[in-house]
Amino acid sequence: MAEDQYMHLVIVRHGESEWNKLNLFTGWTDVDLTETGHEEAAAGGRALKEAGYDFDVCYTSLLKRAIHTLNHVLDELDRNWLPVHKTWRLNERHYGALQGLNKADAAAEHGEEQVKIWRRSFDVQPPALEPGDKRDPHVQEMFRDVPAEDLPYTECLKDTIARAWPYFEQEIKPQLEAGKRVLIAAHGNSLRALVMQFEHLTPEEILEVNIPTGIPCSYTFDKDWNIVNKHYIGDPAVIEAKINAVANQGKINSLLTRNIAK
Repeated sequence: MAEDQYMHLVIVRHGESEWNKLNLFTGWTDVDLTETGHEEAAAGGRALKEAGYDFDVCYTSLLKRAIHTLNHVLDELDRNWLPVHKTWRLNERHYGALQGLNKADAAAEHGEEQVKIWRRSFDVQPPALEPGDKRDPHVQEMFRDVPAEDLPYTECLKDTIARAWPYFEQEIKPQLEAGKRVLIAAHGNSLRALVMQFEHLTPEEILEVNIPTGIPCSYTFDKDWNIVNKHYIGDPAVIEAKINAVANQGKINSLLTRNIAK
């Protein structure tokens, strides 16, 4: 059990997915990990094991790329028996009508700045889906138990925070305050929603935060929720390269390198 005076949380973004590899806007599309993504997730688990981490409870989204990432981590830790809570509130941000489009093609057509705004803007939503579109979560079995009024046709980061942060406060925060060691496997924007609150970042600052795929990030908080320590777990050179890869998504020059991870 964690020391009484501190609270311990690890977050990890899912490994490279099939659409990450193709540099497509993914959002709530339920694509799986690539072979690289499976290995990234397993490597994250091994890094946690080598660093001596253990957990009491886990959280993830309803999307298989995050679920499978968590499974790999738990495999490496030999902790498959830990309780796992799955929720749509930790899903990736919904990219609306952009889902399935190539980010670099969109940048070439609309400009890199517009694509960056759509990808990262705090309060600007991408174009919305039409109701009944096959990408509409209202018609997908995965979300059949979610109230229709809660399901989006598009989201900005502000919208993602509005669902992810209350879930954290209501469900995850009490576990940490009770001394539980918590692991969250989720997505770039749902994790960014949490990081913004943890680190008291402005909308402008969160725009520049790039969370690498498959690299665990450890937070230690005191009882007043001040960050005592934050660090990524793994090889520093690999971490830097992955952060840069995320930052380069949506740039026109990535048309030449279709293998950048989202």
